[in-house]
Parts: sequence; C-alpha cells; structure tokens
Amino acid sequence: MDTKQRRADFYYCEKIIKRHSKSFYYAFSKLPTEKANAVYAIYAFCRTADDCVDGNQSPMEKRQALKQLKKELDLFEDHAELDKPLWRALRHVFNKYDMDIKPFNDQLTGQSMDVDFNIPKTMQELETYSYYVAGSVGLMLLPVIASESSADLHSSATDLGVAMQITNILRDIGEDLHEKNRIYLPKDELSHFQYTQNDLHKGIINVNFINLWEKMAVRAESLYSNFLLNISHFDADSRLPVYLSAQVYRGILDAVRKNDYQCLSKRNFVSKDKMAELKLLSAAALDLQKGSVLNVEK
Repeated sequence: MDTKQRRADFYYCEKIIKRHSKSFYYAFSKLPTEKANAVYAIYAFCRTADDCVDGNQSPMEKRQALKQLKKELDLFEDHAELDKPLWRALRHVFNKYDMDIKPFNDQLTGQSMDVDFNIPKTMQELETYSYYVAGSVGLMLLPVIASESSADLHSSATDLGVAMQITNILRDIGEDLHEKNRIYLPKDELSHFQYTQNDLHKGIINVNFINLWEKMAVRAESLYSNFLLNISHFDADSRLPVYLSAQVYRGILDAVRKNDYQCLSKRNFVSKDKMAELKLLSAAALDLQKGSVLNVEK
C-alpha cells in the first residue's frame, strides 16, 4: 500500500472518531501520529459495529448487518480482507502492533446483546455487558499504548472501558430510553432505590433517582481510579493521552452533577475549556507522579 493511500485510509477513520466522539478524539489525538492513527482505525471498527445495531432497522436487519461485519472480520483474520479503507487501515495496525483478534470478536458479541436487549438484572450483569462493548476496546488499544507490558494490564484496560461505558449509560439515560427504548439501569438497583420504570418514563428526577445514579457513578469512579494506579506502566508517549481520556470521561459525571442530574432530557458534555483545564491538571499529576518515582529510586 502506498503512503498516499494509507494517509487517506487513516483520514477516513479519523473523520469517524472526530464526528462521533469529541472527548475520545480530544484525548487520543495527542498521541504520536502512528499511534493516533491506530486508535482511529480501532475506533472506526467499533463505530461500524455500533452502527449495525443502533439504527431504525428491524432486529432481523440488525442481526444481518452484524453477521456481515463478522464475515468481514473473519476474512480479515484470514488475511483476505475486503479492499476498503477500514480494513486496509486495520491491516497496517495489525502489522505494526502485536494485536489480538479476540477483543474485536468480543465487541461484536456485545453489540449482539443490544439487538436482543433485556434490562440487566444486576450491576454485575451490566458490567459483563460493559466489558463486551467497551472493555474490549481497552484490550484492542493496549498493544498500541502499552507495547512493553500490555499482557500485564488487561485488568486495567477493561476497568477503563467498563468505567467509560457506565459513564455513557449515566449520561445517556434519557436518550437510550426515548430513541432506543432501552433501560440500562439494573432492575435490582431500581428496586433497591424505589425508582420505577414508570418514574423514568415520566422524567422524574428525585432523591431516589439521584441516589441510584450516584451509586453507579461512584462505581465508575472507582474503576477510573483503579486504572490510573497503573498509568506508569503505559508507554511514556501515551501516558498523558490515556490519563487525559480517563479524566475527560470522568468529567462527564461531574457535568451531569453540575446540571442537577438532568440527564433524562438534556445532553451533558465536558466543555472545550474544561478539557483544556483537565489536560493541564493531567500533565501536572503525571509530572508529580514521575517526581515521586524518581525520589523513591534515589
């Protein structure tokens, strides 16, 4: 593949992430070009999988779309991929990094769960689903951003993915309900906090809702913290973007809080100014951590 074609393929992938996830793009665009391009290609695959199940098509059509993507992934695994920008870009990523096909297949498994959607019964069931649709993404990214120790960081990578998925769920409660007819809040938590599906349909934000929301948010925040404990094991040129991605996503939770938990009828996001502030704070935190390590080594 010539350089011009490769640039065009990665630009195709970059446009996808830039259009669909400003926060993810903001953080990972800070990586060196080769690594950023790898992230864009991985994201483009995940977005393609997500698009298979998030449209207005019938369940049968969604299954067929996923089945077709699975066929294309199998061809890719056999080094017989279709001549398309996504697969050409991913081939370069697989040639460059020590990639594993399993999390790509896990991603498709997760998307199939949304086709035959059932409200999760427990938080554990929700976290299992979150692994397949988001923790798998963390595992896809590991060989790119932790090239020397990716095998030791599987748990950390899945923690970040699950935390991000729980954050997405807490941000998009209203959107998921009204546009996709899905409720991701676990049944046992709804019961425990005495908040009903009827309350949700009515758009009621009361103490019960806030307590339920906060329990899930605290769980996500604990997973972010677990992940950040291992940030020093990531490649030096990747630590700031990775740290920043966790902090920007974590900031979505604070944005919802700042807006009095209005996530049933309002889209919450981290502003550009806040992202810039988080970037400075992330850099300072990493510098402080680096200084502490050097002092210990002395």
